[in-house]
Formats: sequence, structure tokens, C-alpha cells
Amino acid sequence: MRKYLMMMVGVIVAMGSILLAQDDMFQSLTTIGGYGEMHYNYEKKENVDATKILDFHRFVLFVSHTWSDKWSFNSEVELEHNFVHDGDGELELEQAYVDYNHSELFNFKAGVILPSSGIINEEHEPTTFFTVERPDYAKYIIPTTWFGNGAGLHGYYKDFEYNVNVMEGLNAANFSAKSGIRNGREKGYKSNAEKLLYNGSLTYTGIPNLKLGTSFTTNDAVLSDSTNNKINLFEVHARYNHNNFYATFEAGNISFDNSEVETARGFYFNLGYNIGNLLGSDSKIIPFVQWSDINTAHSTNTGGNSEKENHYKKWLVGITFKKIDNVAFKFDFGKKENVLTESKTTILNLGMGYLF
Repeated sequence: MRKYLMMMVGVIVAMGSILLAQDDMFQSLTTIGGYGEMHYNYEKKENVDATKILDFHRFVLFVSHTWSDKWSFNSEVELEHNFVHDGDGELELEQAYVDYNHSELFNFKAGVILPSSGIINEEHEPTTFFTVERPDYAKYIIPTTWFGNGAGLHGYYKDFEYNVNVMEGLNAANFSAKSGIRNGREKGYKSNAEKLLYNGSLTYTGIPNLKLGTSFTTNDAVLSDSTNNKINLFEVHARYNHNNFYATFEAGNISFDNSEVETARGFYFNLGYNIGNLLGSDSKIIPFVQWSDINTAHSTNTGGNSEKENHYKKWLVGITFKKIDNVAFKFDFGKKENVLTESKTTILNLGMGYLF
């Protein structure tokens, strides 16, 4: 008996020595990265003078640190429109969380996090999508970039990836028929924890080059001291990239429990093809088309024109040029039509984006 006990002690000591040696071998690492984008925007509404804007829209820095193979920290600080003064421009801490990597199946994070809703809210770097501006869907249906204080679980199981997040709620007093839930984001500033927001997503990656996902977000958003406006956001998305062909589709619906607007709804799809190889170039030259249909007041209590005045349809055609994957030059042109008035806005955009 004593012999076996001694053997067990020896095994435990040996395993402990190996684990300690691994910790000693691990070198902590701090990494800096970032992205940015500059835009030229031309818009011409019917019977109205054109607007022409040149804007360095975003300058973002990433800072991350790994303490060990289990513990890390990730952050993202963003400056919008070059400077902040008298309500112009924005300086935001969009991510700042500690991440515990336990296993493929189970991981934990806490801090300033992003809800897992759609594609672009989590992958919004300008080199990851073709248009100069982010799709309208990623502004008025899923209010990208959507961030706040909270905690979450995430992991993989076979061909599935999951995320479950609990975070600050929304301010329903700032919801509107024009902008949906976008202005209800509290952005981590002394956020109200009276009614927390719950978000979960599931993504399937079992088919090569195809990503299929869905998510559900719910919040009994505070409207006043005594009332709430519960929202439920359900969305689906798909992205396929293979053999120089690119396709993206997203669609979502928001239901409101206590407001004039009952539902907001929208979708878009994007198709592109890299013709660089056909032209004998090692650069990516990607013509694309995009169609979107957004209605932030899809159904209302009163009906009629109120369901049309915030309904827009938009098409864009353009081209993205990448000599290297992390630098993109973009051009797009299109029309945006209001369903109620049938008025059209001509759009022309030029852009440059980078990621490092």
C-alpha cells in the first residue's frame, strides 16, 4: 500500500513540475493593432443641392495582453470624425474585457463587450466588407457598433460556435421610428442595470467556406420610472467566400412591446467576384452589387403612411481594390428611395480602409 501511495505522490509531483515548467516557459505578450477609414460622400436629393463630405470616419487602436495561455485582455478605443468638441466627434471605449480560455467548449469574458448579433457588429473592420459605408442594416436594425458593460460565455462544439452574453440594457426613451433602437444604446456610461439585456447566438461552420448563424436578443428596456418597452431582436445571417466568389446575406426583425412602432425589419445581400485573376493580376479587384430594404417602422399601431415614411430601398454597385488584404480602396454608386414619397437620393462614395 505504501508503495502505491509513494508512486501516486511521485506522479502528482511530476505533473505539477510539468505544469509549472509550462507556466515558466510562457512569455506574456502585449500586442497593438488597429484600423481606420477615410470616406468621400456625395449625396444628391431631388430638388436639393448636393452635399459633399470628406471625413476620416474612424481611427481605432487595439491593445491586447496575454498573461498566460488561459488569461488575456482585449481592448478597442475609437475616435470618430478626427476630433471631439462641443458634441462633435466621438471617443469611445468599444471593447475592454478580460478573457478566460478554459477549453474549446467553455470560455468566459467580462468587461466592455459586444453582443453577438449579426456579422458586422463583431467583424466591422473596413477591409472585411466591400461598400465604403457599412450597410444601412448594420446601423438601423443591428445598431453597429453595439457595445456595453457585461459578461459572456463562448466556445465551440464540433461544427458549432456559441455565444451567451448578459449586459447593460437599452434606454427605451431614446427609441424612435426613424432610428429604431440605435439611440437607446448606453455605451457603458454609468449604464442602467435595472433591466439587463440577454443575447445568444449560434453559428454553424461545418460546410467549408460557408458561415451560417442566428441570434436572439431580448431586453425589457426601461422607458420611465414605472414603465418598460420590451424588445426582441431575431436575426439570421450567412456568408460564403470561395473561388473568388463572395456572398453575404443578413435579415432581422425587432418587436416592440410598448410603443407606437410594433416591429422594425430589414435585410440586405451583397454579391462580389474577384476578377484579378482574369486580368492576370495578383491584386484583388472585386466588383460587387448590394441591395437593401430597411423599415424601422415596419408595422405600427396606426398603420397607413407611418409605415412607409421610414421605409427605404437602396441599391449600390461598386468595386473594391486590394493590393494586399489589409488595405482596401473602394468606390460605390447607387440610389436610395423612400417608399412613401418615392423620392430618390443619388449616392457616390469613395473610401480607403486599413487594418493592422
